[in-house]
Amino acid sequence: MLTKVEVRTPTGMLLTLPLDDASEGFVVEDIDGLDPVKATLVSSSFALLDGAQYQSSRLEPRNILITIGLEPDYVTTSVRDLRTTLYDYFLPKSLVSLRFFLSDGLTVDITGYVESFNAELFTRDPQAIVSLMCFDPDFVELTPIVIEGDTVSDTTETLVSYPGTAPAGMKFVLSVDRTLTEFTIYHRDPSDNLHLIDVSAALEADDVVTINTNDGLKSMLLVRDSVESSILYGMNRPSEWLNFTKGDNHIRFYAIGAAIPYTVEYTPRHGGL
Repeated sequence: MLTKVEVRTPTGMLLTLPLDDASEGFVVEDIDGLDPVKATLVSSSFALLDGAQYQSSRLEPRNILITIGLEPDYVTTSVRDLRTTLYDYFLPKSLVSLRFFLSDGLTVDITGYVESFNAELFTRDPQAIVSLMCFDPDFVELTPIVIEGDTVSDTTETLVSYPGTAPAGMKFVLSVDRTLTEFTIYHRDPSDNLHLIDVSAALEADDVVTINTNDGLKSMLLVRDSVESSILYGMNRPSEWLNFTKGDNHIRFYAIGAAIPYTVEYTPRHGGL
């Protein structure tokens, strides 16, 4: 159950919107758009063949509609005062971050742009209806999870129980402490399908390799002597960008020779509340 919503602006302003307390003049009456968003499916049809063949799919942006009741005390605040306060956060085109607090302890963020702000002036029940477009439709938990480990030269796996409902990319950081020419990151998903990233590169002691598989941030970088460069050319086929999915995931960072320390960082994502 949703208990509270916080609105943050890029300048650090904070507005708290309770669901059952109108003492500050605002109360959330309704929020629409918290369910999983619609997917667009792409398919191809063929002559003399019934139906169609699935090709790909993607999620549409999330449209969140928040209805905020305006409850002035008519002593220190008026309807106009409350409406003007909301302008500081919800003017169209503004970028805001929404934080949702749930009764089970889950707290998530989502960022969106204000599409519209409607507040009728001549009404007995004053309220504001705010429409936000969130182009990244997932709700993201606040704290990244970091796992530390060492490369292995056998089949030993590390269990990662991923709590999110939407896939999440990850960031691998390999702190190289010896010469290394190749390594492989294996990922066995909850359906027991095997995925991997296979890398060939001439690495030296004190190199740091960072592989980021998050959408919009995908990269493979090498830091050597404080100079950063891309080594994406070292990714071999059939490598793919790895993502954790809900349930028990298993990873194995394989490299021949002595163990090398690494970290894996990921932030759980949720497709709906």
